[in-house]
Amino acid sequence: MDWFLILVLFGVAFYQRTHLRALQQRLEGLEGSLDHVHALLREGAQATAPEREEAPAAAEPVADEVRDAPEPAAARSVSVPKSVKLVGAPEDVPAQAHSEASDQPDETPDPTVPDKPGFFERFSFDFEEIFGRNLFVWMGGVTLAVAGVLLVRYSIEAGLLTSSVRVALSFLFGIGLLGGAEAAYRNADRVGDERVCQALAGAGLATLYAGFYLAGTQYGLIGQTFAFLGLAAVTALAIALSYRFGLPSAVLGLVGGFAAPALVGSEEANLPLLALYLALVTGGLTQTGNRQRRPWLGMAALIGGLGWGGLLLTGTGFSATDIVALGLFFVLLGAILPSFLASEKFEQPLRLAAAAIASLQLAVLVDEGGYSPLAWGLYLLLGASLAFFGWQKPPMRPANAVAAAIGILLLAFWSDPATGSFIAVLIALAAMFAGVPLFHVLKDKDQLVDRVMVAAVSAGLGLTGALTLDGSSSLLAGISCLALAALPVAGAKALWSRADSVSVALNLASAGLLAGLAADSLLPEWTLPIALGAIGAAIVWTLRNRLAEHPAFLATASAFAFASILSLPGTTAGMAEMDALTGSTQSPYWLGLLRWLGAALPLLALGYFAKDKLPRSVAEFLAALVVFCAALQVLPPIAAVWLAAAMAILLRWKQQQREWAVLGLVLATIAWAAEPLTIWLEGAGGALFGDPFMLTDLPSIRQTLGFILPFAIALAMARITEGRILEQPVPLFWAALVPAFITAHVLFKQVFAIETLPAFERTGLAERILLETLLLGAAWLAAKGIASLRSSPLVASLLAVTALAHFTLFTGFWHNPLFAMQAVGPVPIANLALAMTVVAAAILLSLRLWVPRFRSAIDAAIVLVVSVGAIALLRQVFAGSYLVETPMTQTEDLLRSLLGILLGIAFLMIGSRRGERSWRIGSLVLMTGTVIKVFGFDAAGLEGLLQVASFLALGASLIGIGWFYKRQLRAAPQD
Repeated sequence: MDWFLILVLFGVAFYQRTHLRALQQRLEGLEGSLDHVHALLREGAQATAPEREEAPAAAEPVADEVRDAPEPAAARSVSVPKSVKLVGAPEDVPAQAHSEASDQPDETPDPTVPDKPGFFERFSFDFEEIFGRNLFVWMGGVTLAVAGVLLVRYSIEAGLLTSSVRVALSFLFGIGLLGGAEAAYRNADRVGDERVCQALAGAGLATLYAGFYLAGTQYGLIGQTFAFLGLAAVTALAIALSYRFGLPSAVLGLVGGFAAPALVGSEEANLPLLALYLALVTGGLTQTGNRQRRPWLGMAALIGGLGWGGLLLTGTGFSATDIVALGLFFVLLGAILPSFLASEKFEQPLRLAAAAIASLQLAVLVDEGGYSPLAWGLYLLLGASLAFFGWQKPPMRPANAVAAAIGILLLAFWSDPATGSFIAVLIALAAMFAGVPLFHVLKDKDQLVDRVMVAAVSAGLGLTGALTLDGSSSLLAGISCLALAALPVAGAKALWSRADSVSVALNLASAGLLAGLAADSLLPEWTLPIALGAIGAAIVWTLRNRLAEHPAFLATASAFAFASILSLPGTTAGMAEMDALTGSTQSPYWLGLLRWLGAALPLLALGYFAKDKLPRSVAEFLAALVVFCAALQVLPPIAAVWLAAAMAILLRWKQQQREWAVLGLVLATIAWAAEPLTIWLEGAGGALFGDPFMLTDLPSIRQTLGFILPFAIALAMARITEGRILEQPVPLFWAALVPAFITAHVLFKQVFAIETLPAFERTGLAERILLETLLLGAAWLAAKGIASLRSSPLVASLLAVTALAHFTLFTGFWHNPLFAMQAVGPVPIANLALAMTVVAAAILLSLRLWVPRFRSAIDAAIVLVVSVGAIALLRQVFAGSYLVETPMTQTEDLLRSLLGILLGIAFLMIGSRRGERSWRIGSLVLMTGTVIKVFGFDAAGLEGLLQVASFLALGASLIGIGWFYKRQLRAAPQD
């Protein structure tokens, strides 16, 4: 332990050598400058005295000591030890002379102040300066201290001296070293180096520390208490000698003062006495550092005191006296000493750190003390001290905020408190950490930390009280929250006219939170959404003219709007309301209606008062959804969906700017229309791959008219306006055509009511022809226009294309009567084969009229449809209603060829008469195909004279057709 202390002292002394040299040079330069200034001031005072006495100035001779006033002294290489104190102006110098001297600018640099070293000069290495001038002196002091220790050790090993004599000699040696330091100080002119007296003083103090340590711990010559008091006395002596001998004594006082309790090493420590000793040492060193302009000394002392505080808390079983002593010690470290700390660079961080550590240590003490009133009183004393010094020194107020946060956490960790004690502590904390900042706000002497503390501390205490006080104490919790809410309300009112919008919003949010907590404690549980909705609406109304001023106002209003919504499923009644949203309940739930409407109040208010488009749109959208959910609490789902559609119509009619509310209603309706729409889409998907679309694959009439139709109406009322992307509003009427078509399709399928495969075979073709006819009729209505509706070729074309696609996919491909079991009717010619051909041709001819640029392709499609229809009609003559049941005969096959030739001639005549080449090309393709069929297939099945006759007839026909085609081609105009 001895060698450790010696090495520590040697290391500290070696580290401080550069700082000592710089301080010495600055002091010497300042002293020389002050001497010169004082001499000039005295000369000026004596020169103006005869003028005041109306005597000639030349009659008074100038004194020799004034004439020989010394010039500013340069920094000397050999210094004389000086007392470390401030040098004031002479008392006999008039104030006027001081003011005159201070008014004259000094433009010449002071030669006594050493120039600031450059970057490389500061790191220069001078072997002679370090080892010759500085290091040897300090090594000598340390060597003397080691010599004292070795002398005692030698006497112990040789058995020359008893333990009492050894200790006495160590005291005498230490006192002798201090006497030598004093002698060197008094003969500073002869010694010529102040480090000699500093080294001797340091060695003497170290020897005295070792003496008391050996006497109390090693040999037991004196009790632990006397040894401790002796070490304390040496610490006090070191602090006192630091004013005379400078830094080394102060360092020894710092190290020895905090090491003394550890050196004594008693297992039965007297905590009150130890706390008092540490308080005196810390306070003395802090004051010494301030007086000697050494702020690091005060900071080191404060750090050492806080470290000892943590060690003291490692014990257990604290008595009331121990709690008082430790609590006062922590108050001293956390509030009092940091307020007197003089350090411009590290003052604020150290104050915050000291307040935080001391608050934590006091919190541990409160917990160890069982949260007794005494322990809580000490913590409140710390808060009061911080509040007082924060009042005097505003930069200390953030430290009060740290203590407030720790105090709230400590209150929250208080398990099973007595109600009265808990309320008393809560009130005290509120008055200390929220009331005092509110007073600063009201007096307009506040800082940002005060404005934040009013809101945060009130909310934190209210939340802690609401979570801790429940059951029978809920009434007190609610009253406490209401009382606490008055603090941020007063703060917001005082800050309302200022520019700090964030603080106003924060205090309003705190007041709203406390009001909500009070409602949760005082009112029945089911009323919580209504209460939060009323609070949120009140906040929106309060901020109605300032919502666009700062995002904080909008965030506060939005937070309470969302809180009211989120509180709905968090209560017991929320489960029944969730069942109502899914249509599971059979009877109206009027309580749920009130709750959902109350929760919607902030959204409705925000949508009404908000000026910015985005927040207003979001509020309208959510408000529409919440109101729809409220309707579901008392209405059946179908009635609620139709109510949403009616509201969409009303908004579109009376409030066109509320387009996002309409979109919210659309979303509400699609939530119920989704299931029947999914059923229809599944059936339609199967139909696309050839499965019959039965009635059982469709949603019911109730689902269609109850959900899909109102969804289509609401969607037709919606539109989207986005100024940044879209120049004009985009109506969603076109999108509504899809659910409208699905509704019409479901209703149409009820006509034939096809539920089985035999029924589909009997009436499937008729159903498809009727649907395609209706689509074509709707297309012509759109093309011509109805009443106030203007004609729309585009809509007409879309409907016609839909009909054509339906015919092509289902009648032409999957369920073509030529190769599928589809009844066309028993009557020749006048049957469904003719009807399907006529309808398909009519669709194509309509498209030929509305989309003329695709005329050639449409003409080709007409040729194909008519040819297939003619074949189907021929086939019906031989097979009957079901075209696939009877095999084709040779006669029918030959008639097919003849029919192809006749159709080719007909198309050729049409093309010639209309002057359209597409029909002639179609005719040529058809006749060419017929010729290939006759040569390749028909003639191959004949023999003998029949085969000869067929070829003769075919040849004559081809010659006739060629002659006829050429004649028609000459008469036809060239297009």
